[in-house]
Amino acid sequence: MKELVILSGKGGTGKTSITASFARLAERPVIADCDVDAADLHLVIPPTIRQRHVFMSGHQAVVMEEVCCNCGVCLPECRFGAIMEPKPEAGHDTYWIDPTACEGCGVCLETCPMDVIEFPERRCGEWMISDTACGPMVHARLGVAAENSGKLVTTVRQQARRIAEEGEHPLILVDGPPGIGCPVIASLTGATDVLLVTEPTLSGAHDLERVLGLTRHFGIPAAVCVNKWDINPEMTGRIEAQARQSGARVVGRVRYDPSVTRAQIQEKAVVDTDCPSADDIRGIWKELAVQ
Repeated sequence: MKELVILSGKGGTGKTSITASFARLAERPVIADCDVDAADLHLVIPPTIRQRHVFMSGHQAVVMEEVCCNCGVCLPECRFGAIMEPKPEAGHDTYWIDPTACEGCGVCLETCPMDVIEFPERRCGEWMISDTACGPMVHARLGVAAENSGKLVTTVRQQARRIAEEGEHPLILVDGPPGIGCPVIASLTGATDVLLVTEPTLSGAHDLERVLGLTRHFGIPAAVCVNKWDINPEMTGRIEAQARQSGARVVGRVRYDPSVTRAQIQEKAVVDTDCPSADDIRGIWKELAVQ
């Protein structure tokens, strides 16, 4: 079984559009959307959800307001400013804790002299298993201001691998998050191949260099393609030279094409439409030769 991860180094380079097209071109893939902070693969590969699971991670302090004596001992102890003073007009007659500011450190729990602070496990989001026209898809949604996105990414990948093994699927396609942080590392480790999608801009070149360093660190073969290459051919050439010097192989270019936006509006993959960029993506898929 192979696992191809599509990364970008930065947002907005077109990696999700390319992932969706690869899902249409691949034979019996399992699809994993690991961009859990801003999942959008479901917009171009419409899913039919058949399983929903709550994602619990970390803890959150909660004041039992009905028994709090309003002593205020906990207030100066919270370094994150999560403990709020009484606000009767908002329905809080005692001290209370802002859930978006609480870091779950537990200091207030230790300092409360009345023992009226609870510390339940925090609900951080949910993950789903869905059916699509391309094959099974595992995707997730991280809650507002929730953390542990790397742990949720790991859950998504583990479930995708389980489905692939049970169904004897030959390929897992992973739509990874942007950047080089914890969610990206959780998406990348243990993969067999990585495709890095970039754009011909200074920020595109800079962020590509950072994510190439990440793939070298984990010893994963990297391929590079430049999206919208024709808006700046000179920068495209510089990026491709940079990629080769870093040990990556250049597998193709995708031209700027307004049809891509029209395909997204129609909830279609680019290769399902008759447009020039669809041929470019098919060429990259053939060059990757992951199947």
